[in-house]
Amino acid sequence: MLLTSVKRLRSMGIIGMNQRNFGLVARYNPRHLYPLVDDKLKTKYLAQQAGITVPELLGTLRYHHDVRKLKGILSNYQQFVIKPVKGSGGKGILVIVEQDHNFYYKPSGDTVKLSHIERHVSNILSGLHSLGGKPDSVMIESLIQIDPIFVDYSYEGIPDLRVIVLKGYPVMAMLRLATHASDGRANLHQGAVGVGIDIGTGEALHAVQYGNPVYFHPDTRKPFSNLTVPHWDKLLKLAAACYEMTGLGYLGVDIVLDRDQGPMIIELNARPGLSIQVANFAGLAPRVAIVEALDQVDPDPRSRVEFSRRNFAAIRNLIRPRRRTAKSAFAMPVN
Repeated sequence: MLLTSVKRLRSMGIIGMNQRNFGLVARYNPRHLYPLVDDKLKTKYLAQQAGITVPELLGTLRYHHDVRKLKGILSNYQQFVIKPVKGSGGKGILVIVEQDHNFYYKPSGDTVKLSHIERHVSNILSGLHSLGGKPDSVMIESLIQIDPIFVDYSYEGIPDLRVIVLKGYPVMAMLRLATHASDGRANLHQGAVGVGIDIGTGEALHAVQYGNPVYFHPDTRKPFSNLTVPHWDKLLKLAAACYEMTGLGYLGVDIVLDRDQGPMIIELNARPGLSIQVANFAGLAPRVAIVEALDQVDPDPRSRVEFSRRNFAAIRNLIRPRRRTAKSAFAMPVN
């Protein structure tokens, strides 16, 4: 049975961890460029220099003795997000949507005290959530305001769009939607919904939660069949331009749509995960082969986006409910 599943995954063009690590990450991403994306502060400054909108930076903490400054920084803002500068996978991110007399409210409505936030910050500084467990810094950002089109598609949190970019060409996209199970975070491993998005049109194709197909948001019950990401062409151009910005040939670009400021980059990843294939019900390998077959990279991000929209558009929409069958091979962990 396992052998049959493995053969099916290969026939669908599914890329596994070893192929990603050696055939994509090691091949296209020079190691000396990793700090540009592994350090979120460096990514933010790099994007600003390139004229790309990013969330406002409200403050930074670099040392444990800086924790005493936290109350003064937070007192100026009702809403904010605390992140580890070198975190990954959404670990260590704390979102606060309101504060009142030393009580801070999370998107779920749960309250925490300043002492809890101070412990959380101390853990980040100690490296609890950083790559490799090394001592880290803390960044405090403004909270993204959800675009009205996503209000019924995300629960207690802000959705984000992950675009995989190869040699400057967007090859696959996924919308990550927060749920109650994910505690308002757009993290698939914590229970967020991953929605495969058609590169050609921005329309939803297929949705999964915990690797299994879903057709409605588990909390709002909103069906995904009518979901289309707005500003699609602009989002793809933003993702494609990150190739020139970083020099990385295999890149995960995370973008949010802010109600007031429009598309903005929140993070770049030099080792993007592979669950995007599950969300799209499609493998990356055929798309990688098409890009790798090109004689040269088009220097114009707009032309690259047009190429991607022509070559990677979905043949059909898969998101409408069908007769339930046994768990498919796509439910197997590929990340």
